[in-house]
Amino acid sequence: MGRIALIAALVLVALAALGASWIKWRGFRASSSPSAIEIRVARSMRNFAIPSGERKRTNPFANDEVALEQGREHFLAQCATCHGVDGRGSTSIGANEYPRVPDLHSNLTQRLSDGEIHYIIANGVQLTGMPAMQGAHSATDAESWKLVSYVRSFQSPTRQTAVLQERAADTAHYVGSASCQKCHAAIYERWKKTPMANVVRDPREHPDAIIPDLETNNIAKFTIDQVAFVYGSRWKQRYFTKIGDDYYPLPVQWDINTKQWLKYHVADKGQDWWADYYPSDNMQRPTGPTCDGCHSVNYDIHAKQVTEWNVGCERCHGPGSEHVAHPTRNNILNPAEMDDVASNDTCIQCHSQGRPRAGLIEGKAYDWPVGYRVGLHLADYWMLEDNTLGQTDFLHFADGTAHKNRMQGNDFVQSVMYRHGVTCATCHDVHGTDNYAQLREPADKLCLDCHGLGSPNGPHTATMEEHTHHKDGTSGSQCVACHLPKIETQGVPGTFVRTHTFKFITPAMTDKYNIPNPCNSCHADKSTEWANKELLTWKTTSPWRVTH
Repeated sequence: MGRIALIAALVLVALAALGASWIKWRGFRASSSPSAIEIRVARSMRNFAIPSGERKRTNPFANDEVALEQGREHFLAQCATCHGVDGRGSTSIGANEYPRVPDLHSNLTQRLSDGEIHYIIANGVQLTGMPAMQGAHSATDAESWKLVSYVRSFQSPTRQTAVLQERAADTAHYVGSASCQKCHAAIYERWKKTPMANVVRDPREHPDAIIPDLETNNIAKFTIDQVAFVYGSRWKQRYFTKIGDDYYPLPVQWDINTKQWLKYHVADKGQDWWADYYPSDNMQRPTGPTCDGCHSVNYDIHAKQVTEWNVGCERCHGPGSEHVAHPTRNNILNPAEMDDVASNDTCIQCHSQGRPRAGLIEGKAYDWPVGYRVGLHLADYWMLEDNTLGQTDFLHFADGTAHKNRMQGNDFVQSVMYRHGVTCATCHDVHGTDNYAQLREPADKLCLDCHGLGSPNGPHTATMEEHTHHKDGTSGSQCVACHLPKIETQGVPGTFVRTHTFKFITPAMTDKYNIPNPCNSCHADKSTEWANKELLTWKTTSPWRVTH
């Protein structure tokens, strides 16, 4: 018996020595990649340690849209530094934690019960970088449950679910947004008030659609009886007339800002590429190939019919007949559950300048991706317009920033945001909000959720005033003033929309490339030389960024 004990002791000592040698050889560093066995054991121990009563708890905020949005705010403010805006953990901190920050989309996370996720959020995990959240919130644990709701929103379709969704999209037909109202009443009511739902309007159904007094039109007279559709209500308003099966733009538009009539005609040369393939006369340029594919759901290029006008539910979720008949997440597409490329493509299909990859389609030039629907690969159907660096043209400034309207996608794919998995839906909720441009929150709050003081994403200053060099609350202190300047034309003189490259355009770039910069856009009475000298006094900004 003593001999066996001795042998056992020697074996343990030998194993300990081997373990120590292995640790010494491998090192004890966070940059090491945990082995599959270590990950499995660690997860099993963590899950085993969750009390059974906690596992069975249910989320009191399940299916609560307001709580979901609040959970999103908490996540971006407190969790995204490690987990990333997209929840995949591919951040500088997340990739260097030991053990690694988990991918919240993964089945390993999503198969946990709501109670288990809540317990982990509220209590943290020992010997990891996951802190306990209880002390960071109010006396109740409501915020932790709201975070559970948001973590659930990362749930990606399983391979089987994805197959079922694609199969449904291939066999279902379009039924119109009204079919969604019964089950999604709150979302439907919000959406109905958005610009997306009101791009084009029939003045017979909406008598208030026409903004100006038609009698004041001294450019190209027309009567209300000639107007089949009114297009636009924010910057400009155009008027489509119907001849046969096609709609055509009348040669006049209303400038909403200056309240005056202007001519409307796309130049025959040097502007939109499709103009080369149509006569100069507006009445020979049908809106079907040039506009209607993006201003409708399911435009049929042969029948010249749509399921519905405007950007309806199925524009982003695909044909919904099967989902309406048998509501389940297995038979409808959801951009929020897609990867960042596919999610962004849902918006880029129309918020971009490009041309069909197939070229002319049946001899016609189409200015939208014919054949594409959400769930397919946009790049198979659509090419973004190219640009030549150093050259300013109708579409681009010399640095590649968009020059005209409806080019948010062309801008965004160039950005650091896009490369890091940020999506259009990270900032915008197309179902409708009370904020400008359907932003999820007021612009500054939205930016500071991810770029707050002390964030690894910057700014790396003690106060916001040190970063912006403008007093808090002034227009110059707004994030969008410098990083999304209004320099892209909206189709009528003097009206501009914001860039989406998120890069700061310096006065030096204005001098070199004739690109408008945000400093002189506000300080219009000052020179670029003055602006450049001012920037060089900013000790928080690299001089190399200012002079190039």
